[in-house]
Amino acid sequence: MQAGLARMLLVALIAAAPMGVDAAGLAELKAFLDGAKSGRATFQQSVVAKGVREPQQSSGTFTFQRPGRFRWAYEKPYEQLIVGDGAKLWIYDRDLNQVIVRRQEATLGASPAALLAGDNALERNFEVVDAGTADGMAWVDARPRAAESGIERVRIGFRDNLPRTMELRDTLGNVTTLAFDAFERNVKLDAAQFTFTPPKGADVVGE
Repeated sequence: MQAGLARMLLVALIAAAPMGVDAAGLAELKAFLDGAKSGRATFQQSVVAKGVREPQQSSGTFTFQRPGRFRWAYEKPYEQLIVGDGAKLWIYDRDLNQVIVRRQEATLGASPAALLAGDNALERNFEVVDAGTADGMAWVDARPRAAESGIERVRIGFRDNLPRTMELRDTLGNVTTLAFDAFERNVKLDAAQFTFTPPKGADVVGE
């Protein structure tokens, strides 16, 4: 029921767009949410911290299975794994041998993986508006409904009904930019990817 209401909201937003305004971004977002029940991609991430000129670069892979299951794996320059199993969010730092665990519903929508893989977390947690077309992509802008989210704005660029780039600006002035490549939708995925058991001897912090 909640998923259906979220999609109805998107349809209403598209229908309510003023004449002459390009609503391609909202249309592509709706097509992605409706049409991609699972998927995988590679990503390149760049983080520019406020007051720092040199960006921090990283890369890895992303897989998801709706609703709410995802695996976000950083591979370079360091290894870190984020797994959402539908109930809990697990963050594993291999170098520190530390696991942080939280209730997923409390953090859903606060990360790129959750925004794309959640059960319509984007519309539920953000006010979404069409942002027109540019650079061969259709764009949407999203601002959090809750002031304490820590996110100021999210901007997502779509092409062929798939997200190609995402920019997150937090309330501290840091900007994270993600570029997705080799995006495949509705692929068969091993359910084991979306479960996590802390390694023996790891320091587990949280719930």
